[in-house]
Amino acid sequence: MRNSATGEPLPRALVQIEGDADTGTLTNGEGRFEIPGVPAGPQIVRVVKPGFRDRPYAAEEAGLQAEGPAHSLLVAAQMPDLNFTLAPDCAIQGHIELSTGDPADGISVTLLKNVVRFGRTVWAQVTSTKTNGEGNYRFGGLPDGVYAVSTEPALESEPAVSVVAAGSAANVARSGYASVFYPDARDLAGATRIRLSGGAQAEANFSLALEPFYPVTAIDAAQTNTPGATRASQTGNYLATVMDASGHLLPYPAQYDDATHSLQASLPDGTYILVVRRFGFPEDSAVRFGRPVHSVGALAGAVEFTVAGHPVTGLRFPLGAPPAGVVHLRLIHNTDNPAAAFTANNGPDLVNLSLDPINGAPLNTGENVWSMDNGPDAITFTAQPGSYWLTAYVQRKGLCAGAFSAGSFNLAREPLALSLASSPPPMELELRDDCGTLSLNLPATLSVFAPGEESYYTVYVVPDFDTVQSIPPMTMHPSSGPTLNLDGLTPGSYHVYIFDSPVHLEYRNPAVLAALPNPGQQVTVSAGTTASLTLEAPEH
Repeated sequence: MRNSATGEPLPRALVQIEGDADTGTLTNGEGRFEIPGVPAGPQIVRVVKPGFRDRPYAAEEAGLQAEGPAHSLLVAAQMPDLNFTLAPDCAIQGHIELSTGDPADGISVTLLKNVVRFGRTVWAQVTSTKTNGEGNYRFGGLPDGVYAVSTEPALESEPAVSVVAAGSAANVARSGYASVFYPDARDLAGATRIRLSGGAQAEANFSLALEPFYPVTAIDAAQTNTPGATRASQTGNYLATVMDASGHLLPYPAQYDDATHSLQASLPDGTYILVVRRFGFPEDSAVRFGRPVHSVGALAGAVEFTVAGHPVTGLRFPLGAPPAGVVHLRLIHNTDNPAAAFTANNGPDLVNLSLDPINGAPLNTGENVWSMDNGPDAITFTAQPGSYWLTAYVQRKGLCAGAFSAGSFNLAREPLALSLASSPPPMELELRDDCGTLSLNLPATLSVFAPGEESYYTVYVVPDFDTVQSIPPMTMHPSSGPTLNLDGLTPGSYHVYIFDSPVHLEYRNPAVLAALPNPGQQVTVSAGTTASLTLEAPEH
């Protein structure tokens, strides 16, 4: 057992047969171990040591993973020695200093990581913590990667979530500490990228300056100021998010004040956009496909404003039905196949869409997608203003996705911009039932499950054409069989890449693919047929 970063032996690492809590041992001072009496045949082994992690999964998740896939062994009398490696965890720690000299106790700090999602690199929120009484914080147990760190806003004498004092926010003077990305940026674009590998311990210190937070008050534009008025616009639930002038979500809260029928926030100097939604009744909200879905009665609006050294009052936000994005499903049937996989009237639940913001990490301010409803031959959705990459999940077996366009825009290459001022152009997504199948085969040299640890391969199948349908990375190993059949593929040309370890591949980036040591293998999948490809041994 060795440290993958230094090559040094790892003592006191636990090596355990999976499913048998009584069969295991610790490595000695030289990193060696021996487990007697293990029956011959296939076995699954886990390797664990605090402060270290095993190989990751090929599909990258934002959350921290304690361990990756287990090790598959073929135990035999004359098997070779096993050689396991564990990677040391990385960490980011820091200290927050306040301009007042007071201890920075209880300041919330957020950790972001650059991850690969659907073949693109995006920022994802990993976790958060709070500073201790000395103003220190720490994120431990981190895998190799690129990170950014930010502080949450904090008022000087009370939690930042306490925005208003009922009916009197305009008269309340407050000071606080703005949200800052390390080392001193107000947005993610200006944040320092912290690159960690091989057990690196990075330090990210903040110096936060106390500054005024000014009250901001906004009311529904349809609201009447007549005493005792009970217009519908003054009832219901209001939800609001604060964005910067570029449309990035900010972690400043805004809340509704029943006493003044207004939305109120406390903000430092800057230019902002307040995005507001109103729901008349609790039954306006439901959940579908794991996302919040709101009825057509829900309203939305926005108002842009600048805070410059004084309170902002008198803002009025107009509310109306949020512009909907409409994706028309163009159902293409293979006329050579008499059994249609669908008709024009069974479009619901054929496909789901994922909208991922392109320009920043998701913050804890609610879902980006406000609603998503499948109709007979279209998908209708509304979402927070911003720019999004769209990914299609084709749910029905025998269907695959073709072109996806929005007017003259190719949504496989260009993001979709959403605003509350205008509706996006009509979109069209092709669904077809002439999908092909790709049969991937390990060569004879790689398909033998020999005594010792089994080889483990990560395979990516990357379309050479534009598509919003994502093909997740796959794993192949001899014990699962030398052949893997991948069906539901859109007809066209593909490149196949194989690696002898888990790889997080940004496969939608041509520059990343061009930089690979192996150019991949090209294969053409024809409509309604099965193509076969024997994989080449990966380069080390």
